[in-house]
Amino acid sequence: MINVKSVNLSTVIGPTSRIPENALPEFAFAGKSNVGKSSLINCLMNRKSYARVSQKPGKTQTINYYSVNDSFLLVDLPGYGYAQAGEQAQAAWSRMIEKYLNTSGQLKQVFLLADARREVADNDRMMLEWIHAAGFEPVIIATKMDKLKRSEVKVRIEALRRGFSLSGSEILIPFSSQSGIGRDQVLEEIEKRL
Repeated sequence: MINVKSVNLSTVIGPTSRIPENALPEFAFAGKSNVGKSSLINCLMNRKSYARVSQKPGKTQTINYYSVNDSFLLVDLPGYGYAQAGEQAQAAWSRMIEKYLNTSGQLKQVFLLADARREVADNDRMMLEWIHAAGFEPVIIATKMDKLKRSEVKVRIEALRRGFSLSGSEILIPFSSQSGIGRDQVLEEIEKRL
């Protein structure tokens, strides 16, 4: 199991920046605004608030690269689907995500986050298509599991599988940054590809 010893924010790029050519393997995290990407990344890194967590959705408007143990990068992609952001801003984030998926030379795996309490939306399915088009089989992470009653867990996991049209073999990891459920599984998926 990966033992996180050191973490640093190595690169931040905006919509007009070129995608950097990194030497380290990259593991990207995509998902709607407010799905819990920053909280998940903090949980993986064993840090309370290294990746900026915001009460307001739509805060991550850059691609943030976090170097872990100087051996791999966790890449926080801008959240999508934040209606108040305006069409121009959303289009810029979309182009940035698509450019990253199609041009990063070191991308090993894309994790697609979905709020376990919500139905899969069209923009989630579109992100899944982009990930497939870039040649990756995403690992789906069902976030905010701690907010579900125990009786709801199985129902919501099945709803996400249906919503994303997942086959039985595709990986879906239930996750909670509060309780740490799923942390080891996500780290195992990273370790497998290192």
